[in-house]
Amino acid sequence: METILTIENLNKRFGSVHAVKNVSFEIKKGNVYGILGPNGSGKSTTLGIILNVVNRTSGDYKWFDGKMDTHHALKKVGAIIERPNFYPYMTAEENLKLVCKIKGIHYDKVEEKLQVVGLLERKDSKFRTFSLGMKQRLAIASALLNDPEILILDEPTNGLDPQGIRQIRDIIKHIASLGTTILLASHLLDEVEKVCSHVVVLRKGEILYSGSVDGIITNEGFFELQANDNNQLKATLQNHPAVEKIDDEDGKLFVYLKAPLEAADLNRFLFQNNISLNHLVKRKHSLEEQFLQLTNHN
Repeated sequence: METILTIENLNKRFGSVHAVKNVSFEIKKGNVYGILGPNGSGKSTTLGIILNVVNRTSGDYKWFDGKMDTHHALKKVGAIIERPNFYPYMTAEENLKLVCKIKGIHYDKVEEKLQVVGLLERKDSKFRTFSLGMKQRLAIASALLNDPEILILDEPTNGLDPQGIRQIRDIIKHIASLGTTILLASHLLDEVEKVCSHVVVLRKGEILYSGSVDGIITNEGFFELQANDNNQLKATLQNHPAVEKIDDEDGKLFVYLKAPLEAADLNRFLFQNNISLNHLVKRKHSLEEQFLQLTNHN
């Protein structure tokens, strides 16, 4: 699979603040990547460096396996890293045609990209009449005009209402389904969990996790159990080699695992020890729980 971007030991200091610390990851063609972290974690700085608007302190990055320099590579990149900035008195179509003129792109892309973001029917409406969500969708259309290999979005749903958030998410999924690689920075776990295939978790400029979204969620998970005698249940479970810890809450036992264990196997083990369950549910940790575990860890 083609590598679109490689980042190696990237560092950025602003005076005494070490904003990005030895960050390394790769972006492969055809995936949706999320850079996830709380505000101040170094997400926007990392994007600024790879887009050549922030100077790195040390480290390196290369586009498209190093086959072209950054200046030429960025012609194959679409990016929105700040609030959309269009002329308020011009229509959506006029604003996009102006972008085409500046970038040397044929005008026939305008209607095509307005269609992608669901704004074709509003092409003759002035930008100033647009809601915040529509403005953001027009910005995405603008970033798609050059048919980029990769689309980079910094906090694409910031400030939007639930409907606007859902529309942007649906558009991102649609663009990804057409084969465009996407890199988005977000502090919203829900966003990354719903649209991304891969995630890089940052905290205070450092990578805490880099890999698939499924990989961060699919740890061993936990069981929610209940029996007539929870004390006997707990005592028996403590002898099972796959059990890491047991919490007792609201009459249920929450059994956390350190090794894979299927519900049927656990049920069989307990039955052999003369325990019949009246409640058994296997759960996965959500991305939110995993993220909080990572970012709260000192």
